[in-house]
Amino acid sequence: MKDLKPDIRSVSTKREKMLCAEMITGSEPWTTLGITYDQTMDSLNDPLHEVFAAYIKEEMVGVIIVQTKGAFSGYIKSLVIKAGWRNKHLGKIMMEFIEDKLFAKSSNIFLCVSSFNMDAQKFYLELGYQVIGVLKNYLVEGYDEILMRKTTGPILGKTC
Repeated sequence: MKDLKPDIRSVSTKREKMLCAEMITGSEPWTTLGITYDQTMDSLNDPLHEVFAAYIKEEMVGVIIVQTKGAFSGYIKSLVIKAGWRNKHLGKIMMEFIEDKLFAKSSNIFLCVSSFNMDAQKFYLELGYQVIGVLKNYLVEGYDEILMRKTTGPILGKTC
């Protein structure tokens, strides 16, 4: 399965966004956090976000939402792989895809991962993300969000 080559493309139709919202709200960490379908649709329709989906033979198998505009551009908001397609390297392929896009515009990429989501924390650390802070009780009471960053260098370039 390491040779799996998903077709990753921009999400634009209402039907695609509905499929994305169903996949996200039916998965961890969103279920534990109580993120609703309507909240997810709001995020998918936010003009500051870009949404991409991975397809295998026209089946949507993964979704990634990134904030590419505004004050906190280069922020990976969500990554989800459909149940049954996990542990097949799709997450890594999708992250490589989005990192190429984001690093073309900025030297920093940020994301948050829930404190209880140990598998995701390990995944992002293996991809070279570093913990830069903890947002206590950020989304819901009782769960922290761990802020992570991957960088190719300072925003303003090298200093002398």
